Amino acid sequence: MPLDIVLLVLFGALLHATWNAIIKAGTDKSLDASLISAGGAITALPFLPLLPLPQPAAWWFIAASAILQFAYFQLVAGAYRAGDIGLVYPLMRGGAPLLIATTSGLILGETLSFAAWAGTLTICAGILTLAFEARNGSRHAIMLALVNACVIASYTYVDGVGARLSGNAISYTLWMSLLPPILLFAWAFSRRGTLAVAQHVRRNWWRGLIGGAGSIASYGAALWAMTRAPVATVAALRETAIVFALIISVTVLKEKATLTRCIAAIIIALGVLLLKIA
Repeated sequence: MPLDIVLLVLFGALLHATWNAIIKAGTDKSLDASLISAGGAITALPFLPLLPLPQPAAWWFIAASAILQFAYFQLVAGAYRAGDIGLVYPLMRGGAPLLIATTSGLILGETLSFAAWAGTLTICAGILTLAFEARNGSRHAIMLALVNACVIASYTYVDGVGARLSGNAISYTLWMSLLPPILLFAWAFSRRGTLAVAQHVRRNWWRGLIGGAGSIASYGAALWAMTRAPVATVAALRETAIVFALIISVTVLKEKATLTRCIAAIIIALGVLLLKIA
């Protein structure tokens, strides 16, 4: 994989870890997830007139992606309420690329080199190693995380193909970002009431803008990379976000850097090196 693609996806991984940390640190994870989705849409709006419309074939993928993104944000919030980030995040982010790597040949007809396979599986192994540190966690949290891994794999396929059909991966990403916050806030208003949602937005709008900008930039970088490299390898490389999440947890959240986390980070770094030579 070319170095410029590797570096771009790694930067996107850093942004991804950042906005997940914002949700985890918030007082209302469901509404914070909705705010970040809305922040991504607001960030996208000024750029839409400057980009070409996606090709007609891509609009069905945009609609399907919106529904899957709605499910994803709901499951992220639910999983973070039910379990520790040390258990939930690795299972979600490590399970998805493993699913993609083992099915991309059948679904997309992509053939991975030996180095790409080795790098992908090494990254997945490193990420899933982190789950052992919290293996006695809530069964409900584990179930939500595994279901979300399937959702992540699904929208990765949808968006990987949609971005290629759109003719412009950035335009696809920005248009794709508009519908999920509408679905999320419609759900929030129906479940929580207008006043409660409005009060949370007034107090925490900045979380949405910062996290949303990071979210849309992170995913846009990944989708562009998927137009230049196999979806499975990009998906695996993107999940190095867990390493950045570990760094944030130690330096910002002042959590303990355990031996298991350090070993996992080394395994993931080895996987990145293998993908570089793929």
